[in-house]
Amino acid sequence: MLILAFLAPSDYLYHINTLQKQPIQDLQQIAILAAERLEENDRFALQVKANSADQMDAVVHRINKNIEQKIDCTLCGNCCRSLMINVSEAEADSLSSHLQVSRASFDDTYLEKGSNGMMLMNAIPCTFLEANRCNVYEHRFEGCREFPAMHLPGFSKRLFTTLMHYGRCPIIFNIVEEMKDEMGFEREG
Repeated sequence: MLILAFLAPSDYLYHINTLQKQPIQDLQQIAILAAERLEENDRFALQVKANSADQMDAVVHRINKNIEQKIDCTLCGNCCRSLMINVSEAEADSLSSHLQVSRASFDDTYLEKGSNGMMLMNAIPCTFLEANRCNVYEHRFEGCREFPAMHLPGFSKRLFTTLMHYGRCPIIFNIVEEMKDEMGFEREG
């Protein structure tokens, strides 16, 4: 006689997770976790810096390919609502031309100029953000095109900035959290 016994999930010593982990996308939850993990992230930064830059780039780029495809930035738009973007002369020329306004008018309307010649967008959220979408997307600035920059080389050199945006960007948050898991980082608590 064959007797079958079915165990409840709580009867197992280890939970076997066969489901693929979904990234956290809720901005409020990310902000709360980021505030709680400030010291943890400082310790993690030390672990990242202890590895070669090439190793870290390889890890970040691989994780980024997985995370980035699961997050729709147009459902978020937090970067456009919270970052000040540097603008180059060429970018200002290009966008003013696209908008069919004089460069002087463009500068007066959209830019803040520093004494050192640096130009920044003058509004947060970005003037060009409409319903979480950029209404000048094809003409957006390099800083907008590159953010969150997880696909670029030099992750270790940008670590401070990356962690500064950790509580702002779901892509950055989830990549850093997955890196911690992969690298065997000892979390707090």
